[in-house]
Amino acid sequence: MPALSLTPPRFTAEEIGEVVGLYAGNPAYCRAAGEYDPEDIRADRVEADLREEAGGEGSEVLLARDERGRLVGLLCLLDRHPVDALPWIGLLMVHGSLHGKGVGRRLAELVEERFRREGRTGLRLAVLENNPAALAFWGALGWQEIDRRADTRLGRGCVVMHKQLA
Repeated sequence: MPALSLTPPRFTAEEIGEVVGLYAGNPAYCRAAGEYDPEDIRADRVEADLREEAGGEGSEVLLARDERGRLVGLLCLLDRHPVDALPWIGLLMVHGSLHGKGVGRRLAELVEERFRREGRTGLRLAVLENNPAALAFWGALGWQEIDRRADTRLGRGCVVMHKQLA
């Protein structure tokens, strides 16, 4: 398993540049989500979006770095969803050059371990319906589809998935 550290962003110009590279390394996700043009990802917009996400009540943004300090992933977590009171993974992104190397699996395990230690019994996330690779990834990790609905922010079709932690 890759050794990874998770830290909140400091929002330095260098760090934001790394996050831009992370998004640019995932052009299929950018196209599916419709939030960023993979050919023109602007650092100021990425920074504003991360600051907004990190500033939300119960929200947390974490940068994943490997043992060499290289940015390999990004996590956005919600401690308690206002409807179901469960924690949610809002985003788990791994640099495209590292897909299939166990980084995403390890990040998911770290999130599950954290909430399990806190005594949480379940964890949820929503996957865009037009992202079959992500649906296959989460399904292979034992997540179960429990609903289909539009996301509240942009109205995109999503598959809501749940993982029992207890």
